[in-house]
Amino acid sequence: MARKIAADAQEAIATARYVRMSATKARQVVDLIRGRHIDDARRVLRFTPKAACAPVEKVLNSAVANAENNRGLPGDELVVARAWVDEGPTLKRFRPRAMGRATRIRKRTCHISVVVGRHEQDGDAASPVAAEAKKTTAKKTTAKKTTAKKTTAKKTTSKKTTAKKTTAKKTTAKKTTAKKTEGES
Repeated sequence: MARKIAADAQEAIATARYVRMSATKARQVVDLIRGRHIDDARRVLRFTPKAACAPVEKVLNSAVANAENNRGLPGDELVVARAWVDEGPTLKRFRPRAMGRATRIRKRTCHISVVVGRHEQDGDAASPVAAEAKKTTAKKTTAKKTTAKKTTAKKTTSKKTTAKKTTAKKTTAKKTTAKKTEGES
């Protein structure tokens, strides 16, 4: 990913480096705020019960401050344009174990980057989100159609099996009545 942003761009970036947290854990939180308005992103971070929310919120606030002070952008019009988490260096430690062995402990770090920018009305920033929303609705409708086909197939099979059971019951009933009549005479 690019670290520099063009001088004429309506964006600002902030990065926290060497955060003592796994990159996968931080990515879960960053995925929640990507594409959201700044106020909405802060609200999501405040009420999400994950430890990664604190450093991500600090980076978000820093990016907003950079946009307002360095770029002169209004803070109420900003959205999270891009956000990503890269892996940092891993600190390798050892823990003593039974019978003289040692196991490796990996203390992972990550670099959290957030880019905030103006929400453009042309649809440049909103187009990936809108396209993704269309894809998910299309997937849901196809999933419903396929489940409908499966249920009808199950119904026809269940009818066949119930028909087999009833014929089997009739034949066994005939055999038992025949045995009873032979035993009585």
